[in-house]
Amino acid sequence: MAGAGPAAGAAASTAGGSGGPTAPAAAGRRRRTSLAFRVTASCLLVAIVAVVVAALVGLRLVGATARQVTRDVLAQQADVVAAQLADADAAAAPVRTLAGLRTVVQVLQGQDVAVVGLGAGIRGDRLTTPDPAVAAALRRADADRALTGTPVSAVVSSGGRTWIVEARPTPAGAFALARTTDTGPLGTGLVRRNIVFALLAGAGVAVLVGGVVGTLLARPLRRTASAAHALRTGRRDVRVPVAGPGEVAEVAAAVNELADALSRSEQRQREFLLSVSHELRTPLTAVRGFAESLADGVVTGDDARAAGTTILREAQRLDRLVGDLMELARLEADDFRLDVGTVDLGALLGEASAVWRARCAEQGVDFRVDAPAHPVPVRADPRRLRQVVDGLAENALRVLPPGAPLVLAVRPGRGAGVLQVRDGGPGLAAEDYPLVFRRGALHARYRGHRPVGAGGVGLALVHGLVTRMGGTITAAPAPEGGACFTVTVPSA
Repeated sequence: MAGAGPAAGAAASTAGGSGGPTAPAAAGRRRRTSLAFRVTASCLLVAIVAVVVAALVGLRLVGATARQVTRDVLAQQADVVAAQLADADAAAAPVRTLAGLRTVVQVLQGQDVAVVGLGAGIRGDRLTTPDPAVAAALRRADADRALTGTPVSAVVSSGGRTWIVEARPTPAGAFALARTTDTGPLGTGLVRRNIVFALLAGAGVAVLVGGVVGTLLARPLRRTASAAHALRTGRRDVRVPVAGPGEVAEVAAAVNELADALSRSEQRQREFLLSVSHELRTPLTAVRGFAESLADGVVTGDDARAAGTTILREAQRLDRLVGDLMELARLEADDFRLDVGTVDLGALLGEASAVWRARCAEQGVDFRVDAPAHPVPVRADPRRLRQVVDGLAENALRVLPPGAPLVLAVRPGRGAGVLQVRDGGPGLAAEDYPLVFRRGALHARYRGHRPVGAGGVGLALVHGLVTRMGGTITAAPAPEGGACFTVTVPSA
């Protein structure tokens, strides 16, 4: 079953290669529209919506304004006609009235105004006989009230049209002026045609502006996309000009920073792999050499026991290196397990001191413990925290000469517990402290000058463990003359 799994997975992957995720992804890329097209479409949509809204509001406002202006003009015309008829001589009133009314009819009819006589002296004139639509509008406006001496001013609906009616009393009776709002710019469609023209003009300008803006916006983005594709193929010398709008320039700057980060990361990985391969090659060479000597019978007796001891020691070194690498890889995974609980730093340091006191005595190192009498409870994983202490102590003991001090210290802090590992060894250069937890950095710098760990991953592993537990770790010169590593863990 274990062997069938990968094969089945490979077969599934092969089967899905032609029509699986790859094909839909490529089809999705082909279906995507360009930024220039989207900007153009957006500008066109905004222009159309703006013109349509403006047209609707404008038509309503223009209609209301035109109706009010038409009503005011018609009222003024009615007042003028009424004043002319009132000034006529009484003896000649019928003649003057009819002649004047006939002249008014001829003039106003040219302006689409219907003139209707309402009095006995006016009604008989053939020019004043209204058509049925006008007569219906006059009835709805109750224009006959003008015969009682009351001026009439009304806007009525009749026959599906809106009528403006102005009626005035005269010495010979009364008359009425009526016109529909369908006449004028709105009625002839002039305003509507102008609005349609404005809509087309706005759409044309929107397409032009959108195309130009979209092209200008898409150009730096296309450059950025090309750079990203080049980065994906393995190039690290690609950089994008930081230009264009703020957001586009920010994307370009982010791609440049990503390229720099990838370049640095890959350089560190190469250096780390070179360092680890060197550390692996040394014990492997020793193991192979002594194993061949034993196999060939070159080494016998007491020398065989010494060769076996050397092989065992180098194998343990390899085991520590592989273990550290595996722990470091687990730290970078999301499912790294921590059994966090309440831990007394003083008690933890007491357990560790029993081991490290004996190891320091073997090498003639002055071992000290500085811990308070009362408990210092913190929230941490006790096994991982002990691993941190052992890693820091191992790192210090490796470089300590006989008689130099190694100090394990604990003290309470503000909302945290503080654990320190200090030594009186050679210490580090001032410029090395910021790099102390970078994987393989100190290993590459000090290899050949002093004893170093297996692959230079110990301090990186310690830093990862402390960070995972929610604490912090720093490095600085120690009062004893060497290096001081300070671990701060949240209090329980």
